[in-house]
Amino acid sequence: AAGHELFTPTHTGLGERLHLAHPEIDLEHHIADICSVIFHEDLHDVILVGHSYGGFVATGVADRMPERLAQVVYLDAFAPKAGDTMLALATPEQRERWTDGARTQGEGWRVPPNPLPPDTEQADLDWIAPRRHPQPFKTMTQPLELKLGTTALPRSFIYCTRIGPGDMFGPFARAAKADPSWRYFEMDASHNPHITAPEALAEIFGTIASNPV
Repeated sequence: AAGHELFTPTHTGLGERLHLAHPEIDLEHHIADICSVIFHEDLHDVILVGHSYGGFVATGVADRMPERLAQVVYLDAFAPKAGDTMLALATPEQRERWTDGARTQGEGWRVPPNPLPPDTEQADLDWIAPRRHPQPFKTMTQPLELKLGTTALPRSFIYCTRIGPGDMFGPFARAAKADPSWRYFEMDASHNPHITAPEALAEIFGTIASNPV
C-alpha cells in the first residue's frame, strides 16, 4: 500500500512451511529465515516489523545484517537483550502454560497457540483457526545471541492497549516510551491488530515509513 513493497516471510515449521517442522528448530533458524529473504530478494532500506515473538527474530536480524535495514518496528512485541529467552521474559503464568502445553500436547517440543483475543470477529476466527499451528519450543528457550550489542538502527514500538492477561509487552512498551531514542505509538487494539484493526495499523506503518529518523 502507498507505494511500499511488502514481504511477509514465514518461519520454518509454521504456516505454509508447517511440513518442515522438527524438534530442533530454534530461534537461530527463524533469524536465518528472515536474513535469507532479505539477501535473496536483494532488499535494502528495509523497515523490519517484528510482532510478539517476532521481536526476538527482528532483534537478531538487525544484529546480523544492519546494513540492509532502515528501521526496526516492534509491534506489541518482546524487545530483548543479548542472552534473553522468550520463556524467561514471559509472565510466570504464560511460562507455565507454554511449558505444560509442550509437555502434554506437543510431544515435548511443540507449544500450542495462545487463545485469540476476545475482540476477534467470528469471520476472522473462522479464517485463522485452521491456520494456527504449534510453535517449536526451542524458539522460546534458546538465548538470543547478539554480536553487535544494542542496535544503532532507529526503532519504534507499537503498543496495543487492549491488554490481555499478564500484559507481557507492557514493560517493553513503557521502556520504549521513556527512551527518547525510540518512537512510541499506541493502538486501541488487542494483540493481533493485523487481524482486528488492519487499517489503523497500516496508518501507523505509513507514519513510520514516511518519517524516517
